[in-house]
Amino acid sequence: MSLGTAEDDSAQEIHIPADIDWQMLDKSKFFFLGAALFSGVSGTLYPIVVLKTRQQVALSQLSCVKTAFSILRNEGFCGLYRGFGTSLMGTIPARALYMTALEVTKSNVGTVTIRLGFPEPTAAAIANAAAGLSAAMAAQLVWTPVDVVSQRLMVQGGANSKVPSACKYIGGIDAFRKILNADGVRGLYRGFGISILTYAPSNAVWWASYSVAQRLVWGGIGSYCCKKDDGNGENGVNALRPDSKTIMAVQGVSAAMAGGVSALITMPLDTIKTRLQVLDGDEYGRRVPTVGQTVRNLVKEGGWTACYRGLGPRWASMSMSATTMITTYEFLKRLSAKNQEGLMS
Repeated sequence: MSLGTAEDDSAQEIHIPADIDWQMLDKSKFFFLGAALFSGVSGTLYPIVVLKTRQQVALSQLSCVKTAFSILRNEGFCGLYRGFGTSLMGTIPARALYMTALEVTKSNVGTVTIRLGFPEPTAAAIANAAAGLSAAMAAQLVWTPVDVVSQRLMVQGGANSKVPSACKYIGGIDAFRKILNADGVRGLYRGFGISILTYAPSNAVWWASYSVAQRLVWGGIGSYCCKKDDGNGENGVNALRPDSKTIMAVQGVSAAMAGGVSALITMPLDTIKTRLQVLDGDEYGRRVPTVGQTVRNLVKEGGWTACYRGLGPRWASMSMSATTMITTYEFLKRLSAKNQEGLMS
């Protein structure tokens, strides 16, 4: 990819590696290395997800730091990894579905939009948005049941929790069996609709924002270098070939920007989704609380700001996850490319 910015009579061209599409990947290497790399990323970020989930189901607002100290004091370090085994088992097939849908959609939609005459930046944003939407929908088929089970385990033992104390699970398999016996398959897919409403638009916005953010960052770098060099390049054109560290830094910054915005926009939906997936009932004795009842209970507990409980951990989680995910993902694609010659040129 070559990005250019013009100022006066001089221009700055930034030569960054071309994107690697689905046809260029060694699929077996892509999925095997992807499972290993993303399992490591999930393990690193998992405690933040536990903190976010505990805050979302708490009866009263506690700070992230107090919640963390409470878990460590009452449950030990293992409390920060409740449900991790279940989550990890689901991460591998969910990520496989996600990456497949993402790359296939991005490649096909990108080709179609270019043929329809869209400018390359617009075509890239549309392709990324469509890819994010389809990837999120595909992954939720696996991830929703895993989310339900792992979140039940996450909140187990919380002293400030709305979860009934009778709901105790020995582990992921025990939780899966008890949920299935109590509510059937519907119990495992509780919150599936709102999960789609949360993650599908969020992913579409994130991938489109990431595409735009990258261009803005590279454009800013180009403008800065253009001013610095003052058009001294050959024929008034300065060519910049960034190294791999610079490319990863730009990808990370762009991902963090997109992740933070997505977290803020979708936070209320994520809180409602978590409540629906975790709680067995409410004070009225109904086994399956509706979205309306969940919202009313949240507002009753702490006003509309209760919908933003856990925003700090979720903002940090999504920003850090986005940064590590995209840098890991781009690194994975380059490792899995069939022909790696010229990728860095």
